[in-house]
Amino acid sequence: MKNNKTNNQKKGKNKKPKKKMSAFKKVVLVLLLIILIAGGVFAYKWHKNGGGLSGMLATVVGHDENTKKSLGEFQVLIMGVSTDQAGVDLTDTIMVASYDPNKQDAVLLSIPRDSYTGSNPKKATADKKINALYNITKDPEETLDAVNELTGLDIQYYAVVKTEALIELVDAIGPIEYNVPIDMDYDDVTQDLHIHLKAGVQEIDGEKAEQLLRFRHNNDGTSYPSEYGDNDIGRMRTQREFITAVVEQTVKLENITKLGSILDIANRNLITNINFNTLKDYLPYAVEFSTENLKTASLPGSVPDLRQTNNVSIFVVDEEETEQLVQELFYPEQLEEEQNANTTNETSTSTNSTNTTSSSKTKTKSDIKIEVLNGSGSSKTLQNVIDDLKQKGYNVSKTGTTNTTSKTTIINKKDVSSTIMQDIEQVLGIGTVQDSEANSSKVDVTIIIGKDYK
Repeated sequence: MKNNKTNNQKKGKNKKPKKKMSAFKKVVLVLLLIILIAGGVFAYKWHKNGGGLSGMLATVVGHDENTKKSLGEFQVLIMGVSTDQAGVDLTDTIMVASYDPNKQDAVLLSIPRDSYTGSNPKKATADKKINALYNITKDPEETLDAVNELTGLDIQYYAVVKTEALIELVDAIGPIEYNVPIDMDYDDVTQDLHIHLKAGVQEIDGEKAEQLLRFRHNNDGTSYPSEYGDNDIGRMRTQREFITAVVEQTVKLENITKLGSILDIANRNLITNINFNTLKDYLPYAVEFSTENLKTASLPGSVPDLRQTNNVSIFVVDEEETEQLVQELFYPEQLEEEQNANTTNETSTSTNSTNTTSSSKTKTKSDIKIEVLNGSGSSKTLQNVIDDLKQKGYNVSKTGTTNTTSKTTIINKKDVSSTIMQDIEQVLGIGTVQDSEANSSKVDVTIIIGKDYK
């Protein structure tokens, strides 16, 4: 009995009491559980928001899968102000920027700085040029109203950007690799402006960016070649193309981490009526934007003889061509619906009058008005196409530039006969023929030259 008792006592000593879970461990387990649940919810929402960087950012700011669907097209008027002259705030860079998060397309439309906003060009004064409006009133709404009047748009937002903002932004995200179109050599001691850039692909920092975007002509008076667009037209094209490169660089993943610095630059150099909540809604989707979906253009118009404009150099916007351009850039679906309606009416008319023949189908080569848009990036290529067409008897009535594209396209805008269209294709030796019932166009055929043209 004694031995049994002793054995039982030994067993009791060897048996360890159960330890209660400490309060600290309980807290840790609860926190882990919360993190797992929250992480699962976040992952689910991230997936529902499309995944990737865009989906992650959308989830972080509280969006759901329906948020993007409810967002409309975002339009803003950008006014670039040089601050190198005390008391002078001319907005020599004026652009309409538009972004649609659902279609993932965007537009940059340049407004020529000398665009006349008065009612009578014959009595023109310099203070009625669009670039002078902000300088006079210091009210961005004045310029915003003028641009809406010229374009027929209803832009609600504006952003006045100081020169320093561009310099700092490029230095923050750059340098930007860019192909400077020509040698640039200009000096203006009154503005302490010195532009000295060599043509060719190179890295552009903030200082070079200012030189690039402010260049109009050289010290000897020469400027961009006519096929590129001389003086202000050339400068606006360079501005659009460089800004396109800046946008492409800004939305790269490595620069998303610099968002704080970018916002700080904007805060110090930007005057705008865009509130942060509005901007926040669009930012998650902008990171997916590809500059291949960016359309760029400049308001069409002309520079009248000084004798007709009170000896003031102004740019008179062509209302009819502007209306058509705005439709093509900002309302393509509406334009397509109108064209389809016109096509239906024409089909009905041709059914009732089988002997009626489209006047465009009876035109000869010399009657056909051809527009050539250079998307190859080479001015020499543009001239070769013009020469080849003229040699074959065609009338090249209009030329211009467009975004760089890989494929050459030939667009039939006025129901030109298939024989003529095939002949144009043979002259070029390349190109895809497309039909378009753009009856408001002033040309019969538009050719967009791509990089595939040799």
